[in-house]
Amino acid sequence: MAAPSSLFGAIDRSDDRVSVSVGGAGLRRGELFAAAAAVADRVHGAPVVAVHAEATLSTVVAVLGCLLAGVPLVPVPPDSGPKERAHVLRDSGAALWLGNPPPDGDERPEVVPVDPAARSSSTWPVPATDSTAMIMYTSGTTGSPKGALISHRALAAGLDGLAEAWAWTADDVLVHGLPLFHVHGLILGVLGAVRVGSPLVHTERPRPAGYAAAATEHGGTMFFGVPTVWSRIAAEPASARALSSARLLVSGSAALPPSVFRDVRELTGHAPVERYGMTETMITIAVRADGERRPGWVGVPIDGVRTRIVDDAGVAVATDGETIGDLQVQGDCVFDGYLRRPEETAKSWTEDGWFRTGDAAVLDAAGYHRIVGRRSSDLIKTGGYRVGAGEVEAALLDHPGVAEAAVVGLPDPDLGQRIVAFVVVEADGAGARAEQLIEHVAGQLSVHKRPREVRLVDSLPRNAMGKVQKARLLD
Repeated sequence: MAAPSSLFGAIDRSDDRVSVSVGGAGLRRGELFAAAAAVADRVHGAPVVAVHAEATLSTVVAVLGCLLAGVPLVPVPPDSGPKERAHVLRDSGAALWLGNPPPDGDERPEVVPVDPAARSSSTWPVPATDSTAMIMYTSGTTGSPKGALISHRALAAGLDGLAEAWAWTADDVLVHGLPLFHVHGLILGVLGAVRVGSPLVHTERPRPAGYAAAATEHGGTMFFGVPTVWSRIAAEPASARALSSARLLVSGSAALPPSVFRDVRELTGHAPVERYGMTETMITIAVRADGERRPGWVGVPIDGVRTRIVDDAGVAVATDGETIGDLQVQGDCVFDGYLRRPEETAKSWTEDGWFRTGDAAVLDAAGYHRIVGRRSSDLIKTGGYRVGAGEVEAALLDHPGVAEAAVVGLPDPDLGQRIVAFVVVEADGAGARAEQLIEHVAGQLSVHKRPREVRLVDSLPRNAMGKVQKARLLD
């Protein structure tokens, strides 16, 4: 798929609607690009720029300014600790810091304030499509965070593929309250809206009341959320019903529990679409706007993306919707490698040019994908069987007494690994005793997929995107 040479070249900058609003503060399209040009004036020529990625209008202006100037930007989470922040700044070589300064005592580059009220009429050469647009740092679950190099070409290709899959146009109004330092909230949720030309209403936080207000006051047609967001919306029927006028509800970053899928569909009249991606690839697989929607299934490859699921010998697995294999992808939206990590980069690709996602998945005859989870933590080998943790979690979450569930494989001298479930029960805890939950799973799935042990806990450790941190459970 051919990608336009400029991320924003085809955008009508005379559009008089508010282009982006964050927490009530907004800019029209011409104002937005004039403010971004003022940032570009300041950062042009810098090797790399760090952006303090708070959920503010200033962050949006800063990011667009760097992209206009052709300067690679590094989104830095506002809640990052001093050690993580120092690693990202040192590893990326950021020469400038845009936004509120980091805490005193940090070694930091020159701080450049960002004023959304500033204006400039400067123009800059269109960045080369293969030049680096962003350096997005991974979560660092297997060591220090790695900087994924994402090109202007990759951004354009990924966003255009999603726009086609979701019939996303300038007539839409996108609503979300996701963080602005991840693929979901920043690339899809900001750059996607700006590239397509659809207004963006960012609610600062993904609260049900905020989503409902955006639906009624701004005519929101597309809503982005992670499963935790949709679970909270389903728990507030009045807020959920306000989304009935929407066109598309999108869930990502983790599997949507079947019970939440059903509740949202019943309350809003819309079955959510799910999608799959990661920092290194952006979104590669998605349920289409006109496609079948099934809980737990993330759909088909977007335009310009190819996928394959192979076994340990590199042979394609059966398309039976059950056989688990290693998910690999190709496409223009895939990153260019890890910054200054040639060995890590080389290991990420197969000899014939496929990116190894590290995720386990299944494929059915219709071409639909279901993500089992990370091969390192979600693929459990027990008693000679390969079991996906996500399938067991979905079965547990279908129990009315279960609020949250995370499944891992722990070492077992007989089975190799035994399936262990960490479960948070609902307030009333109806029927959510360990023995009953084991029987519940055995009644829904093959008996060998049942947890051998259920541990009832008060909460599950999660990161900023709501993903369960299974490494902490394994520890």
